[in-house]
Amino acid sequence: MSVEFAVFDTPIGPCGLAWRDGTVIGTALPESTAARTRAWFLKRFPDAVEALPPPELEGAVEKITALLSGAHHDLRDVPLDLDSVPEFNRRAYEIARAIPPGKTKTYGDIAHELGMPGAAQAVGQAMGNNPFPIVVPCHRVLAAGGKHGGFSAPGGVETKRRMLVIEGALPDEPTLF
Repeated sequence: MSVEFAVFDTPIGPCGLAWRDGTVIGTALPESTAARTRAWFLKRFPDAVEALPPPELEGAVEKITALLSGAHHDLRDVPLDLDSVPEFNRRAYEIARAIPPGKTKTYGDIAHELGMPGAAQAVGQAMGNNPFPIVVPCHRVLAAGGKHGGFSAPGGVETKRRMLVIEGALPDEPTLF
């Protein structure tokens, strides 16, 4: 079956969801415009077609939108296609998916939970390659000492900070970068 995607509005910008056979194969963090989100999906999935989400994924769109509005939703029930994801990343994503809204962990915390205390940098790389941002909440994973670390989304670390503020994990105060 072909790849389909949907772009939807959230309080912090248009996000997106791509799927095949009712399983999510990718998500897009907020962009400045819906056209940019569409372009991002078509670059990642050149043969993709824009469509309405199938009934089994409508709830995912609603939960993502609500989460970015400040509601605390658990997205662990969203079906993800992890077939092409390396085993280490899968395990790191599983731990990240268990971090509730309003909470954070560090790359080192996840490395320890994986039983690999020296693998914080590898966890950071896994989060940077996350094909399912928001559903796998890589924005809730911070560098040592609670520093934001990197963030490859549009808007970079500022988008990560905004998402953490919305979820209540950080105070809403200006940052000096």
